[in-house]
Amino acid sequence: MTDDPFATPPEGIAHLTTDEQLRAVNNLVRHRILGVLRDGPATITQLAEKLGLAKGSSSYHVRLLEKAGLVEVVSTRKVRGVTERYYARTSRGLSLPDPAPGEPDIVMRHAIADLEAAPPGPRTVRLQHVRISDEVYEEFARRFTALCEELRAAGDPDQAAASLVIAFFRPEDTK
Repeated sequence: MTDDPFATPPEGIAHLTTDEQLRAVNNLVRHRILGVLRDGPATITQLAEKLGLAKGSSSYHVRLLEKAGLVEVVSTRKVRGVTERYYARTSRGLSLPDPAPGEPDIVMRHAIADLEAAPPGPRTVRLQHVRISDEVYEEFARRFTALCEELRAAGDPDQAAASLVIAFFRPEDTK
């Protein structure tokens, strides 16, 4: 734990494998808490205000994330006799296992909920079906991954947030 509540978030990707971790991220409120903490540490009160939650609800969800090892207290300070805790993510990103066939994809469900809750404004949403060779598929996946990394590297914490969600996959072929 540091004395700086605005310390830089840690690098790296947390690979979620335990039932406790998977249950922790399988909730839209906790997903959104992790999203707020991408921008830096926050207190229970700050999280509650940002997400429109009751402080008790915010505290409950943060405790579950903390127990799963996804957030931690990075700083404390006394405010009017009360210890205020700043929570931060324990890793920059999260990696979830692929869902089993027929099971929901948690990441995509949360992304769709975020898209539906987003205010009106410029956005690009597109569904594209195409038949392509394995070589074209692999090259596109490589190029898209590089483009995503380029976008991440261009990120500026002083600018407005933007989300990119993509699912590039081979569906069951129904010919």
